Amino acid sequence: MKFTDGYWLLRKGVTADHPAEVLDVTESDGALEIHAPTRPIRTRGDLMTGPVMTINAHTPMPDVIGLTLTHFSGEQPRGPEFELAGSEETAPQISYDDEHATLTSGALSVRVARTGPWQVEFLAGGRTLTSSGAKSMGIMRDASGAHYLREQLRLGVGTSVYGLGERFGPLVKNGQVVDIWQADGGTCSEQAYKNVPFFLTDAGYGVFVDHPGKVSFEVASEVVSRVQFSAETQELTYYVIHGPTPKEILRKYTALTGRPALPPAWSFGLWLSTSFTTSYDEETVTSFVDGMRERELPLSVFHFDCFWMREFNWCDFQWDPRVFPDPEGMLARLKAKDLRVCVWINPYIAQRSPLFAEGKALGHLLKRPDGSIWQWDLWQPGMALVDFTSPAARDWYAAKLEALLAQGVDCFKTDFGERVPVDVTWSDGSDPERMHNYYTYLYNRTVFDVLRKHRGEEEAVLFARSATAGSQQFPVHWGGDCEATYESMAESLRGGLSLGLSGFGYWSHDIGGFEGTPSPALFKRWLAFGLLSSHSRLHGSSSYRVPWHFDDESVDVARHFIRLKLRLMPYLYEAARTAHTEGVPMMRAMVLEFPDDPGCAHLERQYMLGSDLLVAPVFSDEGDVSYYVPEGTWTHLLSGRTVTGPRWVREQHGFQSVPLLVRPGAVIPVGAVDDRPDYDHADGVTLRAFGLERGAQVTVRVGEVAFTVVREGDTLRASCSDPSAPWGLAAGERAVRAQAGTGFLSLELA
Repeated sequence: MKFTDGYWLLRKGVTADHPAEVLDVTESDGALEIHAPTRPIRTRGDLMTGPVMTINAHTPMPDVIGLTLTHFSGEQPRGPEFELAGSEETAPQISYDDEHATLTSGALSVRVARTGPWQVEFLAGGRTLTSSGAKSMGIMRDASGAHYLREQLRLGVGTSVYGLGERFGPLVKNGQVVDIWQADGGTCSEQAYKNVPFFLTDAGYGVFVDHPGKVSFEVASEVVSRVQFSAETQELTYYVIHGPTPKEILRKYTALTGRPALPPAWSFGLWLSTSFTTSYDEETVTSFVDGMRERELPLSVFHFDCFWMREFNWCDFQWDPRVFPDPEGMLARLKAKDLRVCVWINPYIAQRSPLFAEGKALGHLLKRPDGSIWQWDLWQPGMALVDFTSPAARDWYAAKLEALLAQGVDCFKTDFGERVPVDVTWSDGSDPERMHNYYTYLYNRTVFDVLRKHRGEEEAVLFARSATAGSQQFPVHWGGDCEATYESMAESLRGGLSLGLSGFGYWSHDIGGFEGTPSPALFKRWLAFGLLSSHSRLHGSSSYRVPWHFDDESVDVARHFIRLKLRLMPYLYEAARTAHTEGVPMMRAMVLEFPDDPGCAHLERQYMLGSDLLVAPVFSDEGDVSYYVPEGTWTHLLSGRTVTGPRWVREQHGFQSVPLLVRPGAVIPVGAVDDRPDYDHADGVTLRAFGLERGAQVTVRVGEVAFTVVREGDTLRASCSDPSAPWGLAAGERAVRAQAGTGFLSLELA
């Protein structure tokens, strides 16, 4: 939200009060409390005029410092609140001198000027990361009298800003206006399904605004040398998180807000859907599943979209008996084909659903202030929302899902959750504005908890659309309604990379685009991109996405990239494990791996898959592609050809090819199985060493086994962390197999 009219003036009707200086600083429970009048204090008469802002400096964990800005503290607290972690090991140091008060946590300090004009600085490593100076922090009122708290943090020359959720515009947010407000707007606008009030910079710090409601960000837009954020509230907390690297910032941010769960290995295989408004029954589903098998296209999950339930009944969680008269038998028949089953759900209850009357009678549906059920006709006639702030409503909703799990369903696509009204009264008294974004957290947590309870921690997985801060704990998330165009394919990638820079470890998208039907060429290009994403799903709106509906070559391309992904599972699942344990995403914007290479700062049409594979999707029928190669000699995984950087490369690729380059000095574990993702990844693994210099030593983990590969001259030697498996045998320049128990190991020097 903008408050100023250029540099000198405020917008019409806006008033502003800014901390002018520090009156005093007190210390309590390891925190600093600063009282900052908004007028200079020259005489005692000045002590009776104008607002005073109270700023509390505190730390929940090392290298993370929060400032809580308060105008009126008498406001009745209303939820919800983000669930944040703390560290018992945090012991901040507080020091004073004649000019400053300083609180230090780990390597990060906040320093407040005790004399002179208002100035707050965040410092690390002997330098200022960012600061808040005169007229930056403020109490703002607009023409309507609405009350906002605002902060502006200095943005250094050349600093780029990333994150703020899954956003489909330019990856670098400088110059943009971003409102953290859930919306069902597709992938082609400034609106977003997944809004996260956290941004990351390449200058050693990130910022998390701890406010679940609407937060407006002006990123080098209202004031081009600052990042501004504001919210309509009397109290606002934000945390500065020190890295120094972007990866370290993400590690600490996800330690604060929650790390992603580790999805089961089977979820990394291909998902096939009925699509949305297409006509289907068990015969249709069987034809798709058998068609994939006949064409040797490995399939892991089959998904039933909305019309598995009767029209106008979404959701009643009952199979439409006209097209699925024997759901238990059908699910058993699909399970016999070694498939997992996913079904579509949403948090809405249509008036025609039997659950509407049941939920109304039990008090589980969201109400208006007058006590009536909140309803509208958008999406489903007369639909209501489940009030997930009520524990009883959560249990009621969960019980409906438990019945589906008992039938044989394995997981759920948790669609929607964005269009949440504010003219309502929540069961627990939550503030409607704060609940608008937070609703998706409660919705997806409820469903994820059901899966954890009945399928186990290691089997729980969703396919979720909406999200906010902390929702990364309930994977997987997909990009929403994209169009069947190259432009939409590119915007989807931007959204996924932005989400990864916001703390989300796994991400997917609708291969071929959701709206419309892709051309055969576009479908084949999107197949390569989709099968080199963390999760892969064939899904559309009004047309099927089985490859043979496009052309014969689409079948070949699908087979090629499905099997490639499955062979890469030893590598991919370790990247997934890193997302789970460290909060570093599988699909990484180039700046995350190469923060010191200025050539990577704005790259948004390529990415790193894990730490060692560079992927540059092709966005044209003809196969023309340009991509940037960082320093070193990189190797095309599919052809063995090498490319030396740093430089831009222009190439042309056929449909069964894509720029997929291996980082110099990497060892890529390649599996022995290419028809399923959930196999013993260490059994029969090939360790392919690329550009490994003489004397170099690299350790790679595959499941519970850690392999250490050493290059001695022109020979590779491998040792294993498992003493019962004698892997440590010398290998020749190419592939030499060393038997070890029931498995084997191959080494390749590329």
